[in-house]
Amino acid sequence: MNELGEIWVYLAREPLAALTATLLAWLAALRLQAACARHPLANPVLFAVAILAAVLLLAGIDYRSYFEGAQFVHFLLGPATVALAVPLHRQWALVRRSAWVAVLAVVTGGIFAAAVGVAIALALDAAPEVVASLAPRSVTTPVAMGIAERIGGLPSLTAALVIGSGITGAALGPLVLDLVRVRDMRARGLAIGTAAHGIGTARALGVSAAAGAFSGLAMGLNALASALLLPLIWRFLFG
Repeated sequence: MNELGEIWVYLAREPLAALTATLLAWLAALRLQAACARHPLANPVLFAVAILAAVLLLAGIDYRSYFEGAQFVHFLLGPATVALAVPLHRQWALVRRSAWVAVLAVVTGGIFAAAVGVAIALALDAAPEVVASLAPRSVTTPVAMGIAERIGGLPSLTAALVIGSGITGAALGPLVLDLVRVRDMRARGLAIGTAAHGIGTARALGVSAAAGAFSGLAMGLNALASALLLPLIWRFLFG
């Protein structure tokens, strides 16, 4: 017990406290997901975010201080994204046969997702900054924040919207696809990857190798297409 107390005192003084809290929150979220029999709505990312937010609020710790210690996890987003090339390579023969259809589906889906977000914001008479922040909501977080900054949005708001979209897509996406009777794992992966980026891709990988590969492909293509097309479309419509 004394040794555990010394470890906790050390962690509380160092940035490692935030990293430790993040890992413990994730482990607790996985336990909660298992307790819910891995129901699609029991998303571990949502659980972990809720746990961390509660801890930070109760402890009176601001996000900037927390991020100083947890930025190593943020750094790992890059290698994790690159690692999605592994399942894509393993399914390359299948991907190559569906390449042009996949590109068309992803570009169409990405434009539709951006249009829906912008249309809802305009219908609610939101501020221009909020409208711009909603446009890249289905793009992976680092790219979405860059797009939002370029078209006059708020990167921090976009990041929150992207995470919310990812959690919602990962939780409800499979249920919606089952409801409309989409059985092809390629189509399911493309839909989830386009709408729910990395969080949805993690969900797809847990279901099927083909769905995970096509979801990772959709996430990358949607990020690339959005980064190239959204600023141009935005300038044409609102410039």
